[in-house]
Amino acid sequence: MLRTLTIRDFVIVDTIELEFANGFSVFTGETGAGKSILIDALQLALGGRGDASMVREGAPKADISAEFALTPAAVAWLERNELAGEDGGVLLRRVIDNAGRSKAYINGIAATAGQLRELGEMLVDIHGQHAHQSLLKQDAQRALLDNQVAVRDPAAVAEVQQVAACHKAWRALAKQCEEYETNARNVLLERERLEWQVSELDKLAVKPGEWAEISNEHSRLSHAASLLEGAQEALNAISESEQPILSQLSSLNQKLSKLADVDAGLQAVLDCMEPARIQLQEAVYALNNYVDKVELDPERLAQVDARMDAIHSTARKFRVTPDDLPEEHATLKAKLKQLADASDVEGLRRQEAKAKASYMEAARKLSAIRAAAAQRLSGQVSEAMQELSMSGGRFVVGLNPCEPAAYGLEQVEFLVAGHAGVAPRPLAKVASGGELARISLAISVITAHATVVPTLIFDEVDTGIGGGVAEVVGRLLRRLGQSRQVLCVTHLPQVASQANQHFQVAKGTVDGGKTVSRIDVLNAKARVEEVARMLGGIEITETTRKHARELLAS
Repeated sequence: MLRTLTIRDFVIVDTIELEFANGFSVFTGETGAGKSILIDALQLALGGRGDASMVREGAPKADISAEFALTPAAVAWLERNELAGEDGGVLLRRVIDNAGRSKAYINGIAATAGQLRELGEMLVDIHGQHAHQSLLKQDAQRALLDNQVAVRDPAAVAEVQQVAACHKAWRALAKQCEEYETNARNVLLERERLEWQVSELDKLAVKPGEWAEISNEHSRLSHAASLLEGAQEALNAISESEQPILSQLSSLNQKLSKLADVDAGLQAVLDCMEPARIQLQEAVYALNNYVDKVELDPERLAQVDARMDAIHSTARKFRVTPDDLPEEHATLKAKLKQLADASDVEGLRRQEAKAKASYMEAARKLSAIRAAAAQRLSGQVSEAMQELSMSGGRFVVGLNPCEPAAYGLEQVEFLVAGHAGVAPRPLAKVASGGELARISLAISVITAHATVVPTLIFDEVDTGIGGGVAEVVGRLLRRLGQSRQVLCVTHLPQVASQANQHFQVAKGTVDGGKTVSRIDVLNAKARVEEVARMLGGIEITETTRKHARELLAS
């Protein structure tokens, strides 16, 4: 559940800190006071989109923090992402500066807006005031039904994804068949070109790293004479001339050794020269070994020259570097194989038929799952309609067969009969504004019961409802609050009077005449005044207060 919400410098809010309880809470206030701004702020903390216009005028940044109690799913998510806190809760924070730059934090650790959204979906479910408008769209109706399927059986999500994946694979093969049949000649020419290129590279057979190896070998062979001459000259100077350096150094070491016996001050010089003699001796061994190995091999040099020329000219022909020839070879072979497979039109058709069969199997399985969910949702919403003064009305989730698509073999359509004895018709055609609002609310309440999300927010979903129906709506939301934390922005006194906790949103001014929004938690006496205001408008009479007390008492 949502424990606290802290908002600073957001739209017309300067500073607000709210604490929430379990059960059903309402936000009321005059139009424009900022009731829905609270929902907007919470959505921002949950990873919603934000921009510079959300920062209060004159402030450097907007800062929103929301603290929640944890659910098992949220705990697991935090542990997987190494973002777990230590107090048994989770703190989501979003900061937007007046240049539109955004920062997100989870338990004080930098995160992404995407991570906020992913975690937020496990903590809060928001039903917006325009939810009933989206219900008129078939895509939204299908998404709502599939969401109910997923809530009841999380494994069913895989079925929806499987259908989409199978459809994509099937359509890709079907398109490949069509392209081959219409471009058979072009495919043949391309295949011949690739065969020639691959054949030429097969003959050359350049291995990875070969260019670097033969370049080094060529350099060594082409400079073999000078290398041999230089190594021999060094060897002569060090150990094989008439007065070799090594012999002179050894002689000096002997003399200094004797002198060091007389004066120990020379020992330090001797200690420096002896390692030099040893290193020179090692150099003699290494030079002898090098001279033995270096050979003048004109024949091998010619071979390496020819190989380098062949590789270089081929690389230029294929417009790649010599080092990239092996990778180019592999790429062209893969393309040729793909084209060879594509040239087998019968084989392609068999693959397409197999992919189609896999899709149809997955789609029919999804259809059966949807049918059961549609029947269940139809009954539940129809039952709720009776409570909302639509006696005899029926709600039906229709599954209309359609051409195979990424979402399956049927299009979902919501149908409604407003009265007994009337055939259900599409929701968009028969529902009035008030009926649509009531049906939307019924669906929201039913679907909310099925969700495992602990906090449900209804943002003026009671628009278009009044009178006795409004009181029923309030009771439905209060009943829902017995198992969930329910927050509701409302303009109906019948709904507000049912709340366990009542917040009043009002506008005021600060120094400089700037408008700000403030929120107060109402006590029993203040609730009477607020419900009376909602009932009576500008002038509140004792009769209005009496009516307000009766509503609250009921």
